Amino acid sequence: MVKVVVNKERCKGCGLCVEVCPRGVLKMSNSFNKMGYHFVEVVDESKCIGCKNCVTICPDVVIELYKIEEKINREVR
Repeated sequence: MVKVVVNKERCKGCGLCVEVCPRGVLKMSNSFNKMGYHFVEVVDESKCIGCKNCVTICPDVVIELYKIEEKINREVR
């Protein structure tokens, strides 16, 4: 599982990350940040495959990806 974190206040709304995402995880928000730009927001984090295309293409280092390990609960008998 991957956690996608977008720093909406640094985003200038270029949309490059939205274009390169193969799974449609990101979209442009209808809201504005403090600088007056439409920022990128996460649509469906569960679709993210962790390819890092968005991180690589972002000129303002707005997006961070974190790998979240899922714990498996097993009963020991």
